[in-house]
Amino acid sequence: MSERIGIRARADSLASHILPVSGTMIGVCTTLIGLVKLAEAKYGPSDVDEYAAIAAVTFLASALASYLSIRWSNRAELSVWIEQIADMIFFCGLIGITLVATLFAYEVI
Repeated sequence: MSERIGIRARADSLASHILPVSGTMIGVCTTLIGLVKLAEAKYGPSDVDEYAAIAAVTFLASALASYLSIRWSNRAELSVWIEQIADMIFFCGLIGITLVATLFAYEVI
């Protein structure tokens, strides 16, 4: 019975929040890439789409790590360790996409 409670408590973990938000951020990056590709036809080439793709891959790695953390919730130590990795990767993705947006807004890239 206590193992079942532990698994249920893990379901409310940080990983269960990271997974859907990472998926959403992949969609945001994909939208940004599409918009930049449309704008490139009018304004010329830009590196923004490549940096947004890197951010999307970062969010994908975060989503995969959070999924594995949820999937292996019966292994508490491993699940917590993978969840922390997912959290760090997600945070790096947020910093990355914010830098891309800021540099794009100031026309640096």
